[in-house]
Amino acid sequence: MIVAVTGTPGTGKTTACALLSGVKVIDLRILAEENAQLFSFDSVRGCMEVDPAVLQTLLSEVYNTVILDGHLSHLLENDIVVVLRCSPKVLAERLSRRGWPSEKIRENQEAEAIDLILIEALDNNKEVLEIDTTLLSPREVADAVMLIMGGERRKYEPGNIDWSEEVMNWY
Repeated sequence: MIVAVTGTPGTGKTTACALLSGVKVIDLRILAEENAQLFSFDSVRGCMEVDPAVLQTLLSEVYNTVILDGHLSHLLENDIVVVLRCSPKVLAERLSRRGWPSEKIRENQEAEAIDLILIEALDNNKEVLEIDTTLLSPREVADAVMLIMGGERRKYEPGNIDWSEEVMNWY
């Protein structure tokens, strides 16, 4: 089984995945960095441009149960996609603490507000679930991922998270 844990940067993917035990976790950021020669660099945005098709090729030898940790993981071949979600306001606070520039913070707030990764995941995958991490501890998020892997689906069906009220305060 291949489970993608995806979401806008700052939603808690890597932190929660680090707490998972008994399952192999592949951090796609590290995989991409280890294979940086296969990707281009966007000097304007200051980041590597990772091609999901190249990532998929790098993962071609994965046969066991594995968690793919990364905000592009929903664009790869998966059995289950878990989209981590977070209030855009809290997301901005988290990214600001990481020292992100204000324009990148706003870009990611907007992506979260319009459900960008959730919609991409639903367009590309059969089974997509979502977890609101806004008020959860990393341990609670990791436990929710494990529940999903164990068969719990109903509680995490997509469509229950809505940031529209928060977004309306932007205007």
